[in-house]
Amino acid sequence: MSDPTASLEVALHHASRLLGSDPELAGEQAQEILRVVHGHPAARLVLGASHRICGRYPAALAVLEPLARAMPDAVSVHYEYGLTLAELDRGDEAIAALRRALTLNPELPQAWLRVADLLRAQGDAAAAAEAYQAHVRHSVRDPQLLRAAQALAENRLPEAETQLRARLQRTPTDVAALRMLAELAVRIGRNEEALELFERCLELAPGFREARHHYALVLHRDQQSEAALAQLEILLAAEPQQPGYRTLQAAILCRLGEYARGIAIYEDVLRAFPDNARVRMSLGHALKTAGRQPEAIDAYRGSIALEPQFGEAYWSLANLKTVRFGDDDLGAIERQLARTDVDDEHRLHFEFSLGKALEDRGDYAASFAHYAEGNRLRLARMPYRAEDVHARMRRAKRLYTPEFFAERAGWGDPSPDPIFVVGLPRSGSTLIEQILSSHSQVEGTMELPEIIAMTRDLRRDAEAAGARSYHDALAAMDRDALIALGRQYLERTRVQRKTGAPLFIDKMPNNFQHIGLIHLMLPNAKIVDARRHPMACCFSGFKQHFARGQNFSYSLDDIGRYYRDYVELMAHFDEVFERIGLSGRVHRVIHERLVDDTEAEVRRLLDYCGLPFEDGCLRFYENERPVRTASSEQVRRPINRDGLEQWKHYEPWLDPLKAALGPVLEAYPDAPRF
Repeated sequence: MSDPTASLEVALHHASRLLGSDPELAGEQAQEILRVVHGHPAARLVLGASHRICGRYPAALAVLEPLARAMPDAVSVHYEYGLTLAELDRGDEAIAALRRALTLNPELPQAWLRVADLLRAQGDAAAAAEAYQAHVRHSVRDPQLLRAAQALAENRLPEAETQLRARLQRTPTDVAALRMLAELAVRIGRNEEALELFERCLELAPGFREARHHYALVLHRDQQSEAALAQLEILLAAEPQQPGYRTLQAAILCRLGEYARGIAIYEDVLRAFPDNARVRMSLGHALKTAGRQPEAIDAYRGSIALEPQFGEAYWSLANLKTVRFGDDDLGAIERQLARTDVDDEHRLHFEFSLGKALEDRGDYAASFAHYAEGNRLRLARMPYRAEDVHARMRRAKRLYTPEFFAERAGWGDPSPDPIFVVGLPRSGSTLIEQILSSHSQVEGTMELPEIIAMTRDLRRDAEAAGARSYHDALAAMDRDALIALGRQYLERTRVQRKTGAPLFIDKMPNNFQHIGLIHLMLPNAKIVDARRHPMACCFSGFKQHFARGQNFSYSLDDIGRYYRDYVELMAHFDEVFERIGLSGRVHRVIHERLVDDTEAEVRRLLDYCGLPFEDGCLRFYENERPVRTASSEQVRRPINRDGLEQWKHYEPWLDPLKAALGPVLEAYPDAPRF
């Protein structure tokens, strides 16, 4: 004989589960139970919830209001009653009912979320922010968010995104889910979407410090330094000694050229946390850039002593180009590479480091093998398609014709302030920057990200209009729009200008892809093309592990094709400018000529920039300005021929590079006909 109590429990459990999939049927089953057991509280709760989910709010209220009076300590009753009152726009009563449920059990993230939404609707932003923050605190045990978090942790990103978007479809103000989706967007490179999600999250929950910290980090990576600092000021006002906030602040200050302040912050953090290897390495980067090499070496060595498995610290030492690893260093690197548990990110740094150490010892075959392995590991993490770049170059050539520029002659902002130094990395551009910045009328800044950020904005506009390329958006602009674009660039770069010099340098090498944009918005800006022998330039790039932004450099074939595309595009602009009467619009500096006859080439460069000759430009190595690039230590020495033919030691392994370069190699220093 069956147990009627057990049967009732089974029926109630089944009805409750149906609320998530078929609330109408759940209500029908609850009514069946109530016909058998009149007034059963759990069945009445299921019936009331069924009415609410199906949109029958007065019917839900008729069931739940007397139930809430009869059961003052029933959490789920008051929660469901509060949700129903909210749907009937009885905000104060809904808040009271939900707060009653939270008094009985504070660990109800969805109740906190609904209270927050109701308070925000009433205009009580401060109380709403507190409730959203409570929602975040209690969401750590939410099963749905835990599943999404696990998918994120295991890199099952499509699954995590599906779960988070479904949740936000149901509850758009779920700040915990907003933050997780923003972090996911960062991981797949959708920074713009991530910033929007963080902004929405912080609009709802200004006290959500973890979200604000990550927001500041994404702003920093997106080159929005001042905005990132503003977010950190909010965080530091609440927690002035929080090390994560302070180290990010130091990194941003260093990017803005405030090295003394940044270094002071790193040193202060290390006094409190002396065993933090990453902060010690960051201090080394700042000291290196500021020209304090012995202290930078000490910082890097200190980082290695704390974490011998920290490959990036070894590469930071090798990347100084002036440090020679001893036998103990080589042994330590080889021991790390022999381990099977070394993460690929550390391993690739060790590979590049060992490649440099063996190069210094003249063991070129082994050196190349390690450089090649480091590049293989890096390329696996940073996929690259040479065809995409080639297609972009061809689109630019089709658009930027003599007729196109002639129709827009005299447009743009007339300011002559910027000197753009373009080309490939490792082409001698840092040397040119150091020479120019040694002139009293020129300020050296850094590889400024503004042009790339502006093309990203233009690309978004183009895609919104159904176009494929940012060049299409540019082509649609009138005179006023191009003037505004030029002024925008000057305004965005103003933060980098620390002196009263009338001219400043933007040394982002990849800006050669954006000559059309530069000429249209700043027709009086100077453009200097730094060019180095293709084998020397490309192999130097291949053995250089770049932190970011040079994904073409991790394959000999890719880097050769990139150099070839660069030469083709620059030859196109030379021809176009000549046909509209602007011959010499771009000034080319051939690195080998600069080394062979420095004064003559420096005089030509200064003449092009409209500057009188100054002896200081020949003593550029005495210039104590910060230098951020891989050539930082090389440009602090007199000009020399050390690197001109270094690539020849590796010539037996460079056939793929020669093949990719093709006629560009044969024609150098001129360009072949394309």
